[in-house]
Amino acid sequence: MPTTKPFLVLGIVGPCGSGKSTLIHGLSAYPFLLRHIAQEHSYVPYMWQRIAKPDLLIFLDASYPETIRRRQLDWTLQEYEEQHRRLAHARAHANFYIFTDTLRPEQIVERVLDFLRQSGHLD
Repeated sequence: MPTTKPFLVLGIVGPCGSGKSTLIHGLSAYPFLLRHIAQEHSYVPYMWQRIAKPDLLIFLDASYPETIRRRQLDWTLQEYEEQHRRLAHARAHANFYIFTDTLRPEQIVERVLDFLRQSGHLD
């Protein structure tokens, strides 16, 4: 298994249904400290920085129709847009962004691992 620099903290953020929990599960075999950041539910724009204190922030995104399909969410377009508004600060500071609509979970994991390799955080 590849090695990583000690105690690399990865923050995972995005709207409901974007794949945060799935990505965290897929990365659980690797030696990272993984933080599922529920920024989409907070009115404090920089909560992700204060609570999780990640070394790197990964932003997952998905379209409104895809979030409903994945999670059978009963929410409105306005609620989805509100989550994106709450996530704007995190999105602006994310080290890596992935739009997940057309990706399988293993592809999302591989993209994150490729990013970590290319940025020197994973051997």
